[in-house]
Amino acid sequence: MLVALTRGVSPTLETCELTWIPRQTIDIALANEQHHQYERALADLGLHVISLPAEPEMPDAMFVEDPILVLDEMAIVTRMGCESRRKEHQSLADAIRPFRALSALSAPATLEGGDVMRIGRDLFVGLSSRTNEAGISQLRAEAEPFGYRIHCVEVRGCLHLKSACCSLGDGKILVNTGWLDAGALRGFQLIHVAEDEPGAANVLLVGDTVLMPSCFSHTEELVRREGLNVRTVDISELIKAEAAITCSSVVFEVPAGSL
Repeated sequence: MLVALTRGVSPTLETCELTWIPRQTIDIALANEQHHQYERALADLGLHVISLPAEPEMPDAMFVEDPILVLDEMAIVTRMGCESRRKEHQSLADAIRPFRALSALSAPATLEGGDVMRIGRDLFVGLSSRTNEAGISQLRAEAEPFGYRIHCVEVRGCLHLKSACCSLGDGKILVNTGWLDAGALRGFQLIHVAEDEPGAANVLLVGDTVLMPSCFSHTEELVRREGLNVRTVDISELIKAEAAITCSSVVFEVPAGSL
């Protein structure tokens, strides 16, 4: 069965790290409600949601995708490029430990989960402001013995690789080619986001349904034309914290009856 690990919104979210957008006032009550709606959408799509409590001292801690990467055979505690976030992995590792063996990256590596797009046994890893070559090299050493293939993708103009592209299944990738080196995606059918919605490439595919923000209606229509169902959620307040759809959950398989 599919599990989604999430974490509550920190009351200090307004002091989160920002890289590509200006700081704005965040309504924490509304951010909480939007995050709850996101969790309900995951549950409606058939995922078992494990929601961890908020970390008041860690403004970015709801973005659980970045500190830990969960593969079929193991989970890897990353070493985040954002130094202020490096304590976030502790409770996540505790939550994952019943389901996966754990390993960890070490200095000088930096790697954040938002820079890793998995398609089958292929791991596309963004070389970004948060993930460096040492991080990619250490991930390769951890994952290749299990049959994963690592592909480095240069990222520019956005936070993570999955800000610029995400899988739509069936050999298709939703992409903003202005934010990455599209040459690394040869062999896939690229579905381009709407020109007026550059941030719309970050989506979560669950079965034949794509979960995406409600603010990207033009790209939503493009995705529907590919024969996929679409479920939208309003994350407008969370976007002020540089949030996207995939960053607020870690999705992985567990054996039936293990929960």
